Amino acid sequence: MCCKPVCCGWFYFEKLFRVVCRAQLSLDTGELVSDLGSFRLHTPVDPPRTQCGAAVSMIPVGEFRNLGTEQNSKFRVLKPWWDVFSEYLCVAMLMLGVFGCTLQLTQDKIACLPSHFTSPTPEAIDCSHIRNYAENETWERTLVKPVNPVIREVFGRKNNLDIHQYVFVNHYCYERFVHWYAKYFPYLVVIHTMIFMVASSFWFKFPGTSSKIDLFVTILGKCFDSPWTTRALSEVSEERGEEKLVSLRRNTMSKDPTARADEEETVGLLRSSSVKSNTEKKTQEPQSTPSLLDKKEGEQAKALFEKVKKFRTHVEEADILNVMYVLQTSLKVLKFLLIIIYTAVLAPNIEIVVRCLVPPELTGFDIYCCNHNKAHLFSKLAYCYISFVGVYGLLCIYTLYWLFHRPLKEYSFEQVRLETGINDIPDVKNDFAFLLHLVDQYDPLYSKRFAVFLSEVSESRLHQLNLNHEWTAKKLRSRLSRNPSNRLELHLLMLPGLPDTVFDVTEVESLKLEQVNNVTIPPSVAKLESLQELSLIYCPAKLQVAALSHLKEHLKVLRLAFESLEEVPLWMYSLHGLEELHLNGPLTNEVSRSTSLESLRELKALRVLTLRSNLSKIPTSVGDVALQLHRLCIYNEGGKLQAFSSLKKLTSLVSLELVGCELERIPSAIFSLNNLLELDLRENKLTTVEEILSLQHCQRLATLRLWHNKITYIPDHISKLHSLETLDLSWNKLRKLPSRLFYCTKLRHLDVSHNQLTSLPPEVGILQGLQVFSAAFNSLESLPEELFSCKRLKTLAVGNNCLSFLSPRVANLAQLVRLEIKGNRFESLPVEIGDCPLLTLSGIIAEDNLLDQLSSDVRNRLNDS
Repeated sequence: MCCKPVCCGWFYFEKLFRVVCRAQLSLDTGELVSDLGSFRLHTPVDPPRTQCGAAVSMIPVGEFRNLGTEQNSKFRVLKPWWDVFSEYLCVAMLMLGVFGCTLQLTQDKIACLPSHFTSPTPEAIDCSHIRNYAENETWERTLVKPVNPVIREVFGRKNNLDIHQYVFVNHYCYERFVHWYAKYFPYLVVIHTMIFMVASSFWFKFPGTSSKIDLFVTILGKCFDSPWTTRALSEVSEERGEEKLVSLRRNTMSKDPTARADEEETVGLLRSSSVKSNTEKKTQEPQSTPSLLDKKEGEQAKALFEKVKKFRTHVEEADILNVMYVLQTSLKVLKFLLIIIYTAVLAPNIEIVVRCLVPPELTGFDIYCCNHNKAHLFSKLAYCYISFVGVYGLLCIYTLYWLFHRPLKEYSFEQVRLETGINDIPDVKNDFAFLLHLVDQYDPLYSKRFAVFLSEVSESRLHQLNLNHEWTAKKLRSRLSRNPSNRLELHLLMLPGLPDTVFDVTEVESLKLEQVNNVTIPPSVAKLESLQELSLIYCPAKLQVAALSHLKEHLKVLRLAFESLEEVPLWMYSLHGLEELHLNGPLTNEVSRSTSLESLRELKALRVLTLRSNLSKIPTSVGDVALQLHRLCIYNEGGKLQAFSSLKKLTSLVSLELVGCELERIPSAIFSLNNLLELDLRENKLTTVEEILSLQHCQRLATLRLWHNKITYIPDHISKLHSLETLDLSWNKLRKLPSRLFYCTKLRHLDVSHNQLTSLPPEVGILQGLQVFSAAFNSLESLPEELFSCKRLKTLAVGNNCLSFLSPRVANLAQLVRLEIKGNRFESLPVEIGDCPLLTLSGIIAEDNLLDQLSSDVRNRLNDS
């Protein structure tokens, strides 16, 4: 037997304490349980009965591992301080329970002695006198000091029982008469502690929540460690520092005009590259900057943005995480109340001295007084356990208060927006908000860094860096081509942003951006010294101050296509060096239905203005450039243009196009344009042009296009237009041409195709200067012989008519290079066609069978030509 009653228990407690110390009281209980798994309960010397006299059970504590809390330490960000403190308490309660179990298994539970007194009523025999006697003796010895001690021999009573009877009585009395709470108290502590631990981690394991939590923690960790997060936050910090510096300068600088001008320029630059729009950086960072992301890091950040978007869509739909956390906390509170109540009631039943009734035929005694060896220690452990559970319960009650007192289903990033300056971070709700509230209890820095990946501006800036990696200067140069204006053009279509590498392609003369998002033109545009043309097709663009200064001096052509009037950039009106402006989009205010276009007074070099919109009248702002405007083109889409008074001011106008304006007659305001050289009225509703006589006031008019109308006849006084060189009457409903038409002797280009003509007047021969004549897609049955006296004719198009004969006089057309006769009724071609010196076989547009019928001699002559 052990020399002391608790020698074996103390040994195991000491060993358990060392295990806990090695675990360094980790907050992750799973780690502690893993260390406890190696601790087995056994006595120092085998066999176990040799020293402690009790059977020893080999209990692997690691079996409790699966019942513990979440082992992965990455979930620590979702454990507020009260959960961490609760884990400490669970560790303490688990130690207390394991220590009690160790004592229960390794020490003698009870020691019984028979009472020499008996009674028909056993209740009359009270064993409490043993304890009272011992206490009285101790009290007397402390108060009474014997003067002359007397030494005497004391003789005890012999019971005449052997060891087996004592063992039997001990076990019998322990099982029958010791209160159940005194026997199973340590096991209850272990069971309750494990329930607390399981309840604390249940929401990490529940099928409806585990995937969300695991994904959130994974994404949160990646967002926190991402190089892009550090870069974005450092950028906005620098920009806010610049804003503070400018604000300080504004308060301290002198108020002279020069200083104020410098101040306005600096402030304007910062506004254009403010933290609200993080993509508008003032200058491109050098490649050697440590914070510059490489291609791989940029792709990782891009993938994180996609994950955050999908996760937000997924978790904002419900609040199951919040519900599960509330339920497990409520369960712990109920468990706490149950433990406190029954422990407080049953703890006094742990008694040191227990009276036991044994059948007298077994030992000769019927009443035994037993000593419960662990009662005193268990009593103290019980009250210690009540204290731990009480603190644990208070934490649970506080948790419930936190859950219901604060609106945890809504999370606002207002403070983060103020600190970082990223103003477009959206607020979140439901489970997403609840998770972020928990993270804030661990460290608010996590939410701050996570918010970077909720910002569209931050994502745009990342796309900018990825664009720079993808669109290298070499790749951009391979896309250069010549546009209709013969300028070297770079066309970028449907990109998420404008690559900074564009400004390294210095040979670009025309930059065309179509449906490109988040475009900001930085000061580095000054590298493009050859840039003269800029096209922004459904691509709203912001412009920094330094870039505007460069474009004011160098930009000559600006083309804009937009969906609303608000997308028209205000910086457009300050380009004083602009020569051509082409606008395509609605210019009408939706409320007042009036044309709204800012003043063009600053565009002092403007020569060409094109408006493709739905106008009811010519904008009054066109009058601001009346003195220098040479060309005005209005393409109306579905609206009727009615007011033309503004045209009278355009005295310098050389070319005028009014297309699709639903005109029923030629506007009288045109007749006052003395310098007009070209007039195009296509795609209108003209049925007659009686007022064409008034065009003689436009003495310089050389080109008149009336194509794609509904004109049925041409008045004879068209001959008054003596300066006319080009006349286009195609796509109308003409049945005949007036002979007076051909008295416009300066005509070089005449197009009457796609009409209903059945014949041509012989006066066509008057046009000796005619070079291009088209009468295709009519109903002509013959061509006048006089037509072949127009010896300067280079192109003759009479295809898709009813012609059956081609005059041999075609040989007179010495300058003919193109002959279109396909779609007629010719059976053969005259051999004289080979006498046209400039006509080649490829210049004849006819059926293959007609060309095959030509003799070899004629074909050779045509080939030689």
